[in-house]
Amino acid sequence: MNLLITGGAGFLGQQLIRALLARGELAVSNDGAARPITRITCFDQIEGDLDDARVRNVAGDIADPGMVSSLINAETGAVIHLAAVVSGTAEADFDLGMRVNIDGTRAMLEACRRAGSCPRVVFSSSVAVFGGDLPAVVDDAVAPTPQGSYGVQKLIGEWLVHDYTRKGFIDGRSVRIPTVVVRPGKPNGAASGFASNIIREPLAGREAVLPVPVDTRMWISSPRSAVANLLHAASSPSSAWGWNRSLNLPGLSASMGEALAALEKVGGVAARARVREAHDPAIMRLVRTWPDRFNTARAHAMGFVADPDFEAIVRAHAADYPPA
Repeated sequence: MNLLITGGAGFLGQQLIRALLARGELAVSNDGAARPITRITCFDQIEGDLDDARVRNVAGDIADPGMVSSLINAETGAVIHLAAVVSGTAEADFDLGMRVNIDGTRAMLEACRRAGSCPRVVFSSSVAVFGGDLPAVVDDAVAPTPQGSYGVQKLIGEWLVHDYTRKGFIDGRSVRIPTVVVRPGKPNGAASGFASNIIREPLAGREAVLPVPVDTRMWISSPRSAVANLLHAASSPSSAWGWNRSLNLPGLSASMGEALAALEKVGGVAARARVREAHDPAIMRLVRTWPDRFNTARAHAMGFVADPDFEAIVRAHAADYPPA
């Protein structure tokens, strides 16, 4: 069986591919039977660097229909669609966000439709689809009302996945991933990136800026949990999803003060002292439209997982990415 991971050269894509390689098989048919993975195509704007005979690294434009069609055929058992322009960048560059997040998703779905084999598709969505006047706790009955371009684009992607599934072109499911913390590597254009920066940078001996008040809460997931939930989304049968193909994934509601306390427990007082507070109104305005508490009873009943606390997330990052 062949798999396609779009956005596969990113940190989450690379971790996902490593997990798939370690597993060696995936259940993508409704009978629940696992099939051996023979090829994983890692597609991104740059080539991934995983060195494994089962991995094909391809660089290209997700919004190029011809390019995307060349990667999907009747042998493609599943597509995990991670490719996206992140929140802050999508807000700052409307045309880029529309091209990648809308046109790219449509190109992927059309390629799946033309393949004619109804492949399983996991669409990586976001809690940014919510905004505006929300209840204290968001559940699956709350209607998404995004207040930023990124959230709008992700919601449109969800609707497309739903309709392509309804028409029988794909077996799709959209998972709304919490803010993933701690992201390794360099800071990116995500408005939520500071939640990783204030942990990653101080643990590495560098200073970081917290652009929001310490009482700002966010709905958070570790990379480990995000990867586990993506794999579970790909391997769960259609019967588990029913008509509603969008799902709020479990996460952890944590304030930035709690994050800094966890940083101090793991990295010591010196690490905590490397974080300074300097509020950024643009980031505050966008982040505060996102909900920070969810009732994810449906996801838990389906077997999805969450992290126990923020300290566990920080310790997992320190173990996975020890300072050089």
